[in-house]
Amino acid sequence: MAYQSEAQLEHLLIEKMQRQEYKRVVIKSEEDLTENFKKQFSLFNEEKLEGKPLTEKEWERVFNQILGFGVFRSAKKLRDKILIQREDGSDLYLELLSKNTSENLFQVTNQVTLVGKYTNRYDVTLLVNGLPLVQIELKRRGMDIKEAFNQIERYRKHSYKGLYKFIQLFVISNGVDTKYYANSDRELLFSLTFFWTDKENVRITNLSDFATVFLNKYHIIKMITKYTIVNDTDKLLMIMRPYQVYATDAIVRKATATGIGGYVWHTTGSGKTPTSFKTGQLPGG
Repeated sequence: MAYQSEAQLEHLLIEKMQRQEYKRVVIKSEEDLTENFKKQFSLFNEEKLEGKPLTEKEWERVFNQILGFGVFRSAKKLRDKILIQREDGSDLYLELLSKNTSENLFQVTNQVTLVGKYTNRYDVTLLVNGLPLVQIELKRRGMDIKEAFNQIERYRKHSYKGLYKFIQLFVISNGVDTKYYANSDRELLFSLTFFWTDKENVRITNLSDFATVFLNKYHIIKMITKYTIVNDTDKLLMIMRPYQVYATDAIVRKATATGIGGYVWHTTGSGKTPTSFKTGQLPGG
């Protein structure tokens, strides 16, 4: 494979996401991000707004409910309804995300600059309803992807704030190797980054192939809404590994088709707990 710079990988990935029905949007600053969120959030909640745009005071009420929290609390907010009181005294329930892929609005942007302790510029961001839910960090082809992981750790410590607290998962890639992992309020470990595989457990490591299979809008919504566990006990996000996802799907399909219950058995350390938990939580489980 010929040499590919980080910029080339970024360009190809953005083109790929556009072909997968993500709309390209230019966001260069936190102010741009906020304005884009307001537009997308309003479109997503268009029916609930009933033709009455939010006033500045009502926007303040929305932001008071969703900003200023850590990753775990933001993940809880993402999955909950937002209740605000309109200026006329009526109650208004709004949402940030739908489990139905077709109801969400998908965008891709790159090189967003945020200023914290340091000024940082992020490679590629996938937005759903204006919220940055997936952050992708790239390194030139052949470079160790742990460098991308380390860079995200620096971003998390020094500049991720505001709407960026809604990031659910990270993707790191050098074009050849690509991995994913859940966001957290805690220090992240490289050992908890995962390769995606097909049902035969064959790794899908190439960035373009990974984008096709994992980052398409139908799959990414399932990973966020169905296969990410918001662990209330430990106050963290847990994203499932591919074999856990496939096992959960198979168990739920079988239970739905037969109406017969069962149990999950496997060796210690195989990932039974997340699989069992999600199997029981999902419809049909």
